[in-house]
Amino acid sequence: MLNYSVVENWVHTGGRPIGIAIDDFGDVFVADAFKGLLNVSVGGELEFLTDEAEGMKFGLINGIVVAKNGMVYFTKNRLHQWFHDFLEGRPHGRLLSYDPSTKQTNMIFRDHYFANGVELSSNQDFVIFCETFMRKCSRYYLQGEKKGSIDVFVDNLPGVPNNIRYDGDGHYWLDNSFSLKFIQIYPFIRKILAFTIKYLHKMPDFMNYGRGIALDLEGKPIGGYYDNTWIYTTSGVKIGKHLNMGSITRSYILRLNLIQNPLATATS
Repeated sequence: MLNYSVVENWVHTGGRPIGIAIDDFGDVFVADAFKGLLNVSVGGELEFLTDEAEGMKFGLINGIVVAKNGMVYFTKNRLHQWFHDFLEGRPHGRLLSYDPSTKQTNMIFRDHYFANGVELSSNQDFVIFCETFMRKCSRYYLQGEKKGSIDVFVDNLPGVPNNIRYDGDGHYWLDNSFSLKFIQIYPFIRKILAFTIKYLHKMPDFMNYGRGIALDLEGKPIGGYYDNTWIYTTSGVKIGKHLNMGSITRSYILRLNLIQNPLATATS
């Protein structure tokens, strides 16, 4: 069998690159947890763009996406206390934008509950971002009568959303792993979890399967895939006829053939 793929060390950021997005010219925008927002040219030249807004350092940049007009949208949370921030369940998250033409960084919206993955709508009239702790995704309108306002894109999810991706074929794919409903209701459980992680250095198993949910253009769940060997899903990206899923606890990518595996009916 011929192997046409080659893996190489391309660019060393000096930090911890968490997310990437590519613009129409082939430049790569990098969300680096330590360095901030970076750009890597087609030739591999690394450029620092920004690491603060309104005089405040970013901390942890989670999601990132680039619009056709070049505008970069990304989310942030606190860095070194990210999991405790998650368990605390308070609105420290932010949605920001960076304009490469003016080199200006703007705070679009603040006070989100662990702002995470981010994606543009199919016609780029709004940007979607996940609020992990609240088990929902919100949208910020970039154009039209609702420009500048925010509403709910999808909520009451069965698990926590991490990343969301549009597949170019009328669907958004949302990874949706372990459930946090009982944690939201009972704060004392969050304290127990924090103690367990800090002193016992162990992450309890919240759920024994992974999940990818398909949404239509209006955010309605229309189906999904489940795998009881795949836990803590962090991404679901459709490439061709395959759904590729990543996980915090796995060193490989789960690849699901969408033709051989019919879309299961969505459940709320």
